[in-house]
Amino acid sequence: MKIWIDADACPAPVKVIVYRASQRVKAPVTLVANHRARPPSSPLITVVQVNQGFDAADDYIVERATASDLVITADIPLAARLVARGIPALDPRGELYTADNVQERLALRNLKEELRSAGGVSGGPAPYHDRDKQAFANSLDRWLARQRAR
Repeated sequence: MKIWIDADACPAPVKVIVYRASQRVKAPVTLVANHRARPPSSPLITVVQVNQGFDAADDYIVERATASDLVITADIPLAARLVARGIPALDPRGELYTADNVQERLALRNLKEELRSAGGVSGGPAPYHDRDKQAFANSLDRWLARQRAR
């Protein structure tokens, strides 16, 4: 079991929660980003800096993650690719992507992107609140507990 973090847009509080959980359960963590990431020093945490190419971090994760791993990502197209391969993915707000919800979220994301390009919608994701942090921590703990019970 390994925890992968799509680190380019991952909120800092999520990373801190994952680092703590990693230490608690002795699970390795790999951050993948196209920029320089600086996690705390730990033999359990590694950083992979990929090229600046489009979807380079996503491709790296998809090629290496396995069904026994967990990927933390807010990137819905990446989540859809992972779910299609049977790889668990968790949103930074605590929602586990599934075959049932990821296609709906992908369609909504694509619609919003079309509206933005037509000038109809602006703005980005909602601010990250303490309730989001708590929901993520709870979901991560539940997932880790299920893995340990196996």
